[in-house]
Amino acid sequence: MLQSFSEVVERARQLGKVTVSVTAAQDRDVLLAVKAAIEQGLIDAILVGDASLIKPLAAEVGLSAAIAIIDEPDLDRAALAAVTLVSQGRAQILMKGLINSSNFLRAALDAKAGLRTGRVLSHFAAFEIPGQQKLSFHTDGGMNISPSLQEKKEILINAIEALAVMGIRAPKVAVLAANELVNAKMPATVDAKELADMADQGLLPPCILEGPIAMDVAVSAEAARHKGIESKIAGDVDIFLVPTIEAGNMVGKTLVYYANAKIAGMILGAANPIVMVSRADTAESKLHSIALASLAFDRSREADAKRGGI
Repeated sequence: MLQSFSEVVERARQLGKVTVSVTAAQDRDVLLAVKAAIEQGLIDAILVGDASLIKPLAAEVGLSAAIAIIDEPDLDRAALAAVTLVSQGRAQILMKGLINSSNFLRAALDAKAGLRTGRVLSHFAAFEIPGQQKLSFHTDGGMNISPSLQEKKEILINAIEALAVMGIRAPKVAVLAANELVNAKMPATVDAKELADMADQGLLPPCILEGPIAMDVAVSAEAARHKGIESKIAGDVDIFLVPTIEAGNMVGKTLVYYANAKIAGMILGAANPIVMVSRADTAESKLHSIALASLAFDRSREADAKRGGI
């Protein structure tokens, strides 16, 4: 269980620093987040982009003049250079700066220098919701528009494996739909039942998965009792799998703007975690996203690679 983003930051700090490669780092808000992460003892950073723009911004926000900067004014070449730092092991986390998301992701998945694994890329969000005793994880409200059953399976695998690295094993998973009845006219319920069957058959990483399940039952054991539903996860869900990007987007923004939740997020499915924050995200949210990605980075895999001489 992770109770708060403060705990995420502390655990990441205890694991030791990672290096973040920032693409098109000429972005004041991103540099503020990088500065905060450095001051928290979470990261070192390499800033890639237009040095003539990065240096004055770095000085303005109070970053050390000694911070590593790779001068590449061209955005696409800067993205490729930042990705290469990660693929070569010189950095462990990739972060988006002042560059279009499609250009950034194109570089991240470049056939030669990129971080492609053959997996589906998926967005993984964490929410600290006032009044709740632990962080709530949601996927995928930011990458895949209307995922197929196979894509939902891969999205779940990404999320479950990331949580395992973060110390949360056999998480409780709610595959969300409008209700608990399987209805051929509601594809989300059909997919949810298929995913539940996969979990029962051991075709997913260890988890306690239920679906289809409506949001009220997922978040409230009392609602489950009122509906006469026996559930092992009601009121204690770790991961919510949403059926579409619209559903995830609306749930996430409702939590942030109505419930005053704090949010952090990252992209999973690449060889390394990717921090791709929104311009609307606060500096605190960007810091928490860096901390989350740091905690999700599989240090044991890197240690194994070094021992093997890779």
